Amino acid sequence: MLAGQETESGETLDLFPSPHPLTPPHCEEDVLAWLRLLRSRRVGISTFFRLMQDHGSAAAALDALPAIAAAAGVERYRICPLPVVEQELRAARRAGATLIAYGSPAYPTALMAIPDPPPILWAVGDLSLLQRSRAAPPGAYPVAPPVAPPVAPPVALVGARNASSLGLRMARKLAADLGAKGHVVVSGLARGIDTAAHKAALDTGTIAVLASGVDVIYPKENTALGEEIGRVGLRLSEAPMGTSPQARHFPARNRIVSGLSRAVVVVEAAVRSGSLITARCALDQGRDVLAVPGHPFDARASGCNLLLRDGAQLVRHAGDVTEALEALPDADPDIGPGFAEAEAAEPGPTVPAPAAFKAGPAAGAPGQGPSQAPGHQPEETAVLHDMILTRLGPSPLAEDQLIRDLALPAAAITPALINLEIEGRIQRQPGGMVNRLD
Repeated sequence: MLAGQETESGETLDLFPSPHPLTPPHCEEDVLAWLRLLRSRRVGISTFFRLMQDHGSAAAALDALPAIAAAAGVERYRICPLPVVEQELRAARRAGATLIAYGSPAYPTALMAIPDPPPILWAVGDLSLLQRSRAAPPGAYPVAPPVAPPVAPPVALVGARNASSLGLRMARKLAADLGAKGHVVVSGLARGIDTAAHKAALDTGTIAVLASGVDVIYPKENTALGEEIGRVGLRLSEAPMGTSPQARHFPARNRIVSGLSRAVVVVEAAVRSGSLITARCALDQGRDVLAVPGHPFDARASGCNLLLRDGAQLVRHAGDVTEALEALPDADPDIGPGFAEAEAAEPGPTVPAPAAFKAGPAAGAPGQGPSQAPGHQPEETAVLHDMILTRLGPSPLAEDQLIRDLALPAAAITPALINLEIEGRIQRQPGGMVNRLD
């Protein structure tokens, strides 16, 4: 029986229980340790959570990293120097940014339900838009202000950068009408559809998720809009302060856009576009996907029409969106916790790490296989590693596609990916993408 399978009595087995609950940082020293661990070379999101589980704190994980790397034969890892994260903290203060850590009361519970939640978020603006109902505990660093209960679930509006006039008009109308109904509008601050949606929702509430640092507004033409969102809405980013946007950052940003939202509406998009990546992330996260139909001859609408062909719900006006939201179940048993279930969660001072990272032991855990040097791995482990490395290349591949290609259970592949990541042989990226490091 694999980890996560149910017994005949209905109990769920966890063959590799975490020895430590995940405690969010409560002082500046903790914050610096979290940032150092997360910013260290060869430490991705999954490895971060496994190290935190196995060692109890970021400081302890940092102390253990040299031994873990030596046991795994990793030579190119690098612990982030303390001055680097101290500089990031100073930049955050200058930008008026608040750090929201996974498991803290201000962290969006909807994001805690996705497979690869960001360990930290930098936020500038109105934290009440995250739809939380509790404030950070006294003494927390930085202190998040009290936030109000949700009025209506957030909805993401995404679409083409080179949008048509009709597409822009539709985005504005949807955003304004959904905002009037109490929905926070989530998007990515890109030009085109994103920009139109944000502008129309400024008075009712909008969240912009950036692919850059929260203090680096991109594109430059949206500087004034981004600053206004920071005053009356909310800007979010998981990237280090001062980070310039790069192509690989956008798929990671997209999974946060969908993760924050109860549903994703694709207003106008081509077949090969970031908006369809957001739609795929939404499906992986158990969110609903809706699309506005377009003319078959318009390439800018081809992605929306493809989504509709494959089962997305059709949107003609905001009423179609609210009707779809009212009909949605709380959870999809094949995908994981639904949005409503996540919003009902009441995390305490310690919370478990994401379920996606509980399938196997972390690399370097005492007495576990991943801490062994590659040459001393059990034969079946070495064979699985070879299968994964053979299938992967330098271009990112979706982890779910890798699982389908290898026809193996996720519970077997997930710990292998963690092991290969700490060995420096693969790179796992937010958004469920993975590639081989040659």
